[in-house]
Amino acid sequence: MKKYILTLDEGTTSARAIIFDECGNIVSLAQNEFTQIYPKAGYVEHDPIEILSAQYSAITECIIKSGLTADQISAVGITNQRETAVVWNRHTGEPIYNAIVWQCRRTAGICEQLKRDGYEQYIADTTGLKIDAYFSGTKIKWLLDNIEGARELAQRGDLLFGTVDTWLMWKLSGGKIHATDQTNASRTMLYDIHNLYWDKKLLEILDIPECMLPTVQKSGSNYGSIDIMGVSLPVCGVAGDQQSALFGQHCVNAGDLKNTYGTGCFLLMNTGETAVSSQNGMLTTIAATVEGTPTQYALEGSVFIGGAVIQWLRDEMKLIDNAAQSEDCARAVNDSAGVYIVPAFSGLGAPYWDMYARGTICGLSRGANRNHIVRAGLESIAYQTNDLITAMQNDAEVKLGTLKADGGAARNRFLMQFQADISNTTVSVPENAEATALGAALLVGITAGIINTKDIKNINSTSTVFSPQINNDTRNKLLNGWKSAIKSTIEFTKE
Repeated sequence: MKKYILTLDEGTTSARAIIFDECGNIVSLAQNEFTQIYPKAGYVEHDPIEILSAQYSAITECIIKSGLTADQISAVGITNQRETAVVWNRHTGEPIYNAIVWQCRRTAGICEQLKRDGYEQYIADTTGLKIDAYFSGTKIKWLLDNIEGARELAQRGDLLFGTVDTWLMWKLSGGKIHATDQTNASRTMLYDIHNLYWDKKLLEILDIPECMLPTVQKSGSNYGSIDIMGVSLPVCGVAGDQQSALFGQHCVNAGDLKNTYGTGCFLLMNTGETAVSSQNGMLTTIAATVEGTPTQYALEGSVFIGGAVIQWLRDEMKLIDNAAQSEDCARAVNDSAGVYIVPAFSGLGAPYWDMYARGTICGLSRGANRNHIVRAGLESIAYQTNDLITAMQNDAEVKLGTLKADGGAARNRFLMQFQADISNTTVSVPENAEATALGAALLVGITAGIINTKDIKNINSTSTVFSPQINNDTRNKLLNGWKSAIKSTIEFTKE
């Protein structure tokens, strides 16, 4: 009998369920979008109950479409949007407030106070992170400080915190599992990535009771069982989406590199068992590993608005009807006519780390039309990724090799070719671009004994390759324009 793995892929804009067979092939997939909530400028929220509902609906649809029954599934993996914070009452199971999303900037003031108090170096040394509203720790503090009665409940032990993986496991296990993995813990700005425990000094600084926090396990380990359509199934793999994609792209050796083109863009390089400290605005984070193996680390660069710029062009600007149409628009013109979009809708991530930056469109002329603007939007994804590649090259002091690409926007052939051109590097897109979900499935497969570790490199090994096609003069001219656009964006915010 074939063995099947169910992966819950809970992203920033949708909840998906994917069933893989033991060879890493997709058997069935279902997806449900959920509401993006913007209470005020810079604020981003999700309804945790809606996430749970969207995820469970996707699970049900996925299993029905597959023709399988729940008891034919061997085990479950979970991969999730990271840093998004959920706090709920352990007795009622009800969230005390909406989930505060990783993109949300509301805690910028708390971050500035931490910097003024001199904690930047301690946080960098302990957690591998920059002080930024991006991470979960300041979100928890905001909830305890701003929701009536929350701090008293937390101090009594009545509140629990979790990233979305923890929230899903807790709800689907009937409150029996309150756990997360090392990759998600490493993104909270509360976790000591070297000694592998919640850091008491940081908890004291942010006034967060440790009893709220989940236990932390290896990404590939047994978390306990959850209920799927009346069947008890073990969860054997959990990883934050970007580390899951790193694992799914087989980047398990020091120097291996991937970029996920999702809502944001996330460039990760495996650094093996060494936690490399960045001098160029990168983050140091924990990579996904399985029980019984040494902890591995990665350098990471984060772009807050990557593929989300395509959503913005579709939903807010109404310039396209669907994401696929963006490629047609980009190819309808020879260039962007000098137009640059810097989509700093949620600030600028690496290597700039400007929490207050906001989006700009530069270089508009009378002849600029819809196609030029759409093309500029797509190009902005590649430019931001190139900034990360350049910074990571400087940290690693080597020229990085092939860029392995995955995520929804990696299906856009114009974008992948422009990335190869502007970064002067080969870009490889696997036949199955679902590397994030596949990574969680592989963690499950190894942990549950479904997949042999020697077979991993053969799974999803077929790729489409894009090679650079422009000369250095053209590349440098384009990059100089991008640098000017970034400078304008930062200066505008200062003004």
